[in-house]
Amino acid sequence: MKILSPSILASDMLNIGSEIAKIEKSGATYVHIDVMDGVFVPNISFGMPVISAVRKCTSLTLDVHAMITKPERYIHDFAVCGADIITFHLEATDKEGILKAISEIRKEGKEVGISIKPNTPAEEVYPYIELVDMVLVMTVEPGFGGQKFMHDTMSKVAKIRSYAEKIGKELKIEVDGGINAETIKIASEAGADVFVLGTSFFKSEKPVDAKELFSGL
Repeated sequence: MKILSPSILASDMLNIGSEIAKIEKSGATYVHIDVMDGVFVPNISFGMPVISAVRKCTSLTLDVHAMITKPERYIHDFAVCGADIITFHLEATDKEGILKAISEIRKEGKEVGISIKPNTPAEEVYPYIELVDMVLVMTVEPGFGGQKFMHDTMSKVAKIRSYAEKIGKELKIEVDGGINAETIKIASEAGADVFVLGTSFFKSEKPVDAKELFSGL
C-alpha cells in the first residue's frame, strides 16, 4: 500500500485549516509534521502547539518527524499532542536513548519510526528494524524544504527493504526530501511505500491527487 504524507513545513501556516483540508481532499492519509530544534538541524520549525492545532483540524494520521537532539525526552509530549507516528533520528541520541525512545513510544501506544540522514549507512539501522514500524530514509539533508532529491540514497532504501524481507519483518519505508511526480517512481521502485511531499504538494499548479500520483507505481 502506498501512502502520501504531505509536509506542512511547505504549507501556508496562516491558513493551516484550509491547508489541512487540501491534504484531506487529495486522498492522502498522513499529515507530516517536521519538528526541528535548531540544534540537531540548523533550523527551527514547529513544536507541541502546532501538533495540537493540527490534531484539532483532522482525523488523518499525524506523522511526526522529530529532528531534535535527545528525542527520548519528548515522547510523552508528542503523544499527548496527538501524534500517531513518532519518528526520531538514529543520529540524534546514543544507543541507550534509541532504545528508550522506542520503548516510550510503545508505552504511549503509538507507531515507532526511526530515521537516518543521507550519509548514514543503511546497516546502522538494521539492529532496530525488528523493533520499529517504519524507517524514514532522508533523501535530502534534514533541516530545510525545497532541496534536490539525492538519487544515491535509493541504494539505502533497497538495502533496508531487502533486509526487512530477509528477516520477515513487515516494515514501512518512508522517503522525505525532493519527492515529486518523477522521483516518487524512483523511490517506489527502490522499495519505499510512504512518500513525504512538501513543495511539490503545496506549491503545485494543480491540486495533487493521491490516486493519480500512485497510478502505475
